Amino acid sequence: MAVRLPRPHRFDLCVALGGLLGGLLLWGLGLATRPHTEVYVLLPGRWPVLLPLLVMSGCELLRRTAPRAALLTGTAAIVLDVVTQGNLVTVLMYTDLMYAAVLYGPPASAHRIPRITGLLSVAGTVVPFALWREPEALLIGVVTGVVAFAPAATGLIVRNHRDAAEAARLRAEQTALLAEMDRTQAVTAERARMARELHDMVANHLSAIAIHSTAALSLEDPKTSQQAMVVIRENSVAGLSEMRRLIGILRDSSGDVEPAAAPTLDSLGSLVEGARTNGLDVTLDVAHGTVPAPFELAAYRIVQESLTNALKHAGPGRVAVSLDQRDGLLTVTVTSPYGDRDGPSAPGSGAGLVGMRERAALLDGTFEAGPEDSPAGKIWAVHATLPVHDTVEGDTA
Repeated sequence: MAVRLPRPHRFDLCVALGGLLGGLLLWGLGLATRPHTEVYVLLPGRWPVLLPLLVMSGCELLRRTAPRAALLTGTAAIVLDVVTQGNLVTVLMYTDLMYAAVLYGPPASAHRIPRITGLLSVAGTVVPFALWREPEALLIGVVTGVVAFAPAATGLIVRNHRDAAEAARLRAEQTALLAEMDRTQAVTAERARMARELHDMVANHLSAIAIHSTAALSLEDPKTSQQAMVVIRENSVAGLSEMRRLIGILRDSSGDVEPAAAPTLDSLGSLVEGARTNGLDVTLDVAHGTVPAPFELAAYRIVQESLTNALKHAGPGRVAVSLDQRDGLLTVTVTSPYGDRDGPSAPGSGAGLVGMRERAALLDGTFEAGPEDSPAGKIWAVHATLPVHDTVEGDTA
């Protein structure tokens, strides 16, 4: 099975070709790093210089795809170059192989090569000077440092900067991803909040309009029809007012969660009176202290939606609304007769129960709704508990 060699990078191909042509140019001009009479030149003459030059040029093709193999082969070539008259381009290409081995090699090699070349530079300085006691012997360590340690240290510095830049890029991408997720969640939460507000503010009035308009159409008594039209008008005006308030919330650019006109628990009396006008027999029992605005709005909307459901679905009988606050908990309870309704009714979609449950969950509260047995018969009960931890106990409202 044939082994497919990695394709060299275009830049590496240019480096190898440029190094080969530059080395051949120096060879053609007769320029060498050492004279043929030097004692270390074991292979004199011009032709032996070409072999390490050709090997080093081939190693440059692998500087990025196989940096460790290229460095090992290049080291053998530089040793061979030392015993010839030498070529400056061969030495320069070896420094590039050392740099590339640290920059593109595995992390272990990237940290090991600078240490090894640093030790070799120190040894090349100390050992020859200790043996020969000649200042010229120090040049061996200097040359080793320039050819090996300097490019290795440069490659390590560049690699560290490149890794730091890559880590910063990844962090920026993660930050952007988290920001996009937060934005998506914020948009989803805001759409859910707008849906709850729209449903709670308008459903009550539209349900009353639907019920009374049905009654007005089914009865021929002019007085009853006139009373129904009065109720329809009142609910229409109230619904328009609530819609204007919702539009004000949507257009508010101040960043407030709720504008100052948001309903409070002190408005429950008016809410109950409106329910009585729509035909419900409602009792109100409220006992609470000072409640933070988010909890106050949630409790108001739960009562409002419960009265809307009672208007649409409850049987004949009394609807009881109670609020009680004690031990840091605000408890909202609304009960209504459970059974078939006499007279016209309005269809329901179940969105009201979902909205009430969401309001309680957003404030770490609990919500339950369903039929229950009581001494007076079967009832539909809504129970919501809100943990009002920041409440300051005050007078009974």
